[in-house]
Amino acid sequence: MVQDEPKGEIVAAGGAPREKKPNVFARIAIFIRQVFAELRKVVTPTRQELLKYTAVVLGFVVVMMAIVYGLDVLFVWVATVVFGVPGAA
Repeated sequence: MVQDEPKGEIVAAGGAPREKKPNVFARIAIFIRQVFAELRKVVTPTRQELLKYTAVVLGFVVVMMAIVYGLDVLFVWVATVVFGVPGAA
C-alpha cells in the first residue's frame, strides 16, 4: 500500500492499470440485462403453495395480534392496579 500524497488516500502499489469505466448509458444497459437475468431465475409458486404460504402468513398475523392484545390488556390492568381508578374515591 502506498499513500497518495495530494489527498492522503491509500492506494494499491503497482499492479495492473485500472480498466476504463463504461459510460452511463452502457452501465444502465448492463444493469437492465442483469435485472432480466435475475428475474429469469425466479420460480413462481404453484396455486397450492401460494394458498399454503398465505394461510401461514395470516395465521402468524392472527397469533401476533392476539399476543399484542393480551399484552395491552395486561398493561391496562397493571396500570389500573398501580395508579388506581381516577374519581373512585
